[in-house]
Amino acid sequence: MYSKYRINKMPRVKKSTKAKVAETPSPSKRRINLGFLKKINIVYMLFFLLIISSFLIGVLITQVHYLRGGVIGGANDIVLGDETGAEQPTGPIDVEIGHLPILGNKDAKVTVIEFSDFECPFCEQFFTESLGKIKSEYADTGKIKFAYRHLPLTDIHPNAQKAAEAAECANEQGNFWGYHDALFTNQAQWAALDSAGALEKFAEYGNTLGLNGENLRTCISSGEMSDKVQEDIEAATKAGVNGTPATFVNGMLISGAVPYEEFKAQIDAALAEEN
Repeated sequence: MYSKYRINKMPRVKKSTKAKVAETPSPSKRRINLGFLKKINIVYMLFFLLIISSFLIGVLITQVHYLRGGVIGGANDIVLGDETGAEQPTGPIDVEIGHLPILGNKDAKVTVIEFSDFECPFCEQFFTESLGKIKSEYADTGKIKFAYRHLPLTDIHPNAQKAAEAAECANEQGNFWGYHDALFTNQAQWAALDSAGALEKFAEYGNTLGLNGENLRTCISSGEMSDKVQEDIEAATKAGVNGTPATFVNGMLISGAVPYEEFKAQIDAALAEEN
């Protein structure tokens, strides 16, 4: 006999003994993940390339300024020479011509005085680009007198002091200007040498010019000309000069290896005032 009430039993669910297999992402999901990772890598690569590019652009700008005779001096300043210390003078300065032989007419009313460093690349630029023109147009025609004075910047040019003394030693043998030209013409040969190597070159240039190279070597090594170089350094300091090249035209300073046209304009103005 059946009971009045029938009990509904839930069917048993047979538990699977098989281990669950991890769901393998579909190819589309894999592509999405890989694409995301690639985007991250590209961002990092672009960021890295941006840093490298900025560095290289900075180096390039510095080199361009250097090759043009300019280095970055301050926030907005371009300096066309090697500098140390405070700002250069802006008004007329009373500067003596010094003891070295002058170019041009010693009685000329316009005086051009250059404070220079034989190892300074900007001074070499002035020598190459402007001095020859100043000499031919103004000194050789008797319109001006041109004087050279030493200002070796030994903090940045280790051979400059001895180069200046070598020029003084050459002057003792009667050929300052020829030796002056040799030092600037061959600057790349001796500027990067150690002191012994530079001394050999200094003696060699003397022999090439017909001077007594051995006597020149002895003169340089003895340091006997250091006081004469120091006289010029003190004169530069007194005039407020702290960089090379520094060129005075009747007391007005032209700082750096500016284009020849600027020297010409200043000299012409000084000549006009004297006439």
